[in-house]
Amino acid sequence: MILNNPVTLAQVAEAVDAYEAALMANDVAALDGAFWASPHTVRLGVAENLYGFDQIAAFRLGRAGGSPPRTRLRTEITTFGDDLAIAHVEFQRDGSDRIGRQSQTWIRTADGWKVACAHVSLMQAGVDQRLASPEENR
Repeated sequence: MILNNPVTLAQVAEAVDAYEAALMANDVAALDGAFWASPHTVRLGVAENLYGFDQIAAFRLGRAGGSPPRTRLRTEITTFGDDLAIAHVEFQRDGSDRIGRQSQTWIRTADGWKVACAHVSLMQAGVDQRLASPEENR
């Protein structure tokens, strides 16, 4: 297995960037298109647990205004072979001091790269939310 093949890494980075742009534009069709259309797909959000593509798509349609605006602070992507990748994004919602975290498991399908599993959370208020440098994490 090749870890972080540059070609695969670039493909997934492009998919992650496209997802972020769709999220900020509330492009529901593009967001739905980014997810694996399967009953096995899972998205655990800040205030919702969604199991299966149908629940995820229904959530997006029912969310007025889309995701709150945010700024990405850090994106880390690791690819495992040519068909699996994990993306982690740290973000900060506009007007908030809280740090958010998003993780996505991306799989290569016949229709391109798709999110099979996603998790979004916000750090607890009052917790030291400083971003540690990679050196501090070693």
